[in-house]
Amino acid sequence: MGNAQGNTGDMAAGNLRVVPIIISFVVAGFIGLFSETALNMALTNLIENFGIHETTAQWLTTGYLLTLGILVPVSGLIMQWFTTRQLFNTALIASIIGTFIAAIAPSFEVLMAARVVQAIGTALLLPLMFNTILLIIPPHKRGRIMGVIGLVIMFAPAVGPTISGLIINNLTWHWIFWISLPLLIGALIFGWFFMQNVTTPTKPKIDILSILLSTIGFGGIVYGFSSAGEGGGWGSTTVIASIVIGGIALALFSVRQIKMKQPMLNLRAFKYPMFTIGLLLILVCMMVLLSTMILLPLYLQTSLALTTFAAGLLLLPGGIINGILSPVMGGLFDKYGPKWLVTIGILILTGAMIGFSTITLETSTAFIIMYHIITMIGISMVMMPAQTNGLNQLPPELYPDGTAIMNTLQQVAGAIGTAVAISILSSGAEGFMNTVEDKANPLNPLLAFTEGVQDAFIFAIIMAIIGFVISLFIKRVKVEHQM
Repeated sequence: MGNAQGNTGDMAAGNLRVVPIIISFVVAGFIGLFSETALNMALTNLIENFGIHETTAQWLTTGYLLTLGILVPVSGLIMQWFTTRQLFNTALIASIIGTFIAAIAPSFEVLMAARVVQAIGTALLLPLMFNTILLIIPPHKRGRIMGVIGLVIMFAPAVGPTISGLIINNLTWHWIFWISLPLLIGALIFGWFFMQNVTTPTKPKIDILSILLSTIGFGGIVYGFSSAGEGGGWGSTTVIASIVIGGIALALFSVRQIKMKQPMLNLRAFKYPMFTIGLLLILVCMMVLLSTMILLPLYLQTSLALTTFAAGLLLLPGGIINGILSPVMGGLFDKYGPKWLVTIGILILTGAMIGFSTITLETSTAFIIMYHIITMIGISMVMMPAQTNGLNQLPPELYPDGTAIMNTLQQVAGAIGTAVAISILSSGAEGFMNTVEDKANPLNPLLAFTEGVQDAFIFAIIMAIIGFVISLFIKRVKVEHQM
């Protein structure tokens, strides 16, 4: 790929205003990621309003992730064609247009289209944010700064359900977007004045075949997993065909990237073991986190019959604690490295998933709050230390590729986690209803739904155990390359 160190202008002259640049990304990232989970709390309302099934409603999340999965791999290339300011402004404008369309959406189809436009903004913003941080922050300070970024990335989705629950309790779901809109416009204005260019576009050759294979590969896999919850389930022709075609396209894409002198996505990043281990840990965390973030609101509103606002409030303490802990974990990482943080964090996360797998119709709200807090503590101990440690091992010229690979596969893992959780929930509930004699009893659908949720959390336990095994191999990276 092009040289990430070829930074002239502001960066070479030493005129970088680091704090305003980070603030620009933090504000824009918070609003963008808030909308990623804000709609989860509105799913029950949307299912009723639009007359759709929960497996169709999940497309508002998985469709968003599908778009990210298609666009983020190309981000490494895009970052070498355009300046930091151009990409930041474009990302914000796309987010604003998508948010406005969502705010006025009269149907599920229009809302779905709006989510895709929003995702285009996020797909440009996230890799740009990580790449910029790696370029402007020296390695020994990255843990703390990544912790602040982690605060945004984890805190925004965590408080999304609470804020949207409050909104839905008093207004319609459209207001989730109306409230986000002025904040996004404010972020664009702030960035317009304070964002600076940290890279010089090198404009490498665009390989159309690589883009096509990447799109079919990542898109096919995300689409296949996301379709599993609908229709014929995992055995359907659509699901199998999508995953197989996606897998073949990804294999061809990988071979092509390795053979090219100037690959679109430099897979040589995988030669660095701590990058690969960090990536695998992040993928496990994303699958566990996003499956939990879609299961809990559905369980709270369906099985426990809570209002959207009450359900949102239950998830708030965990979100706040996660936000507070992210910078703290970043500081601990800078001081002590990732080993104990990550291993203990994964154990804590596993314990939380075991707790959630025992929930019933009688489960107390205190139990949910406590285990959600434990989940968020575990996530904060794993995500940022694993990510920062992995990226630190890469030489600067691989930063755009490393951030693109991590962000792409996070979205793919998130989509897979969401889809698998929803399909296990659906099949578990269906299996329960097939065994009961009195199908007219109104209690049975609730019992069936709760059993489906329990089954879905067993999937999360398995993923967390895999994460624990991977965590045993993590070591602190000694950064030898200079900025």
